[in-house]
Amino acid sequence: MSTMNRMHNVGNPHQGKTKKVLCVCSAGLLRSPTAAVVLSADPFNYNTRAVGLSSEYALIVLDAVQIHWADEIVCMSEDQQQAIVHRTEKPVKNLSIPDRYAYRDPELMAMIREKYEATL
Repeated sequence: MSTMNRMHNVGNPHQGKTKKVLCVCSAGLLRSPTAAVVLSADPFNYNTRAVGLSSEYALIVLDAVQIHWADEIVCMSEDQQQAIVHRTEKPVKNLSIPDRYAYRDPELMAMIREKYEATL
């Protein structure tokens, strides 16, 4: 799908008015998908997506269309925040979560919930 078509779909009204949160980590495989699960559930109930910054490892690499889609961006490290913040005026929150957890690790999920709530 072309970038133009993807940009058009960003405003799809069927997504509703729920806050759109883009979750970012290095590869988009463990921490950011887990953050997307946590933030899409109670008490947040956000519309979430997960991506990675590394074009070498990420299945879905962060791009301008995803940034345009998001109301807010949540990343896992200071380096990731610095790589994103200059690309947007949208809020970019850093949860400072190390890359040592498995997907949906209960400790990781609790940490994401706690650290995100602290940003509100």
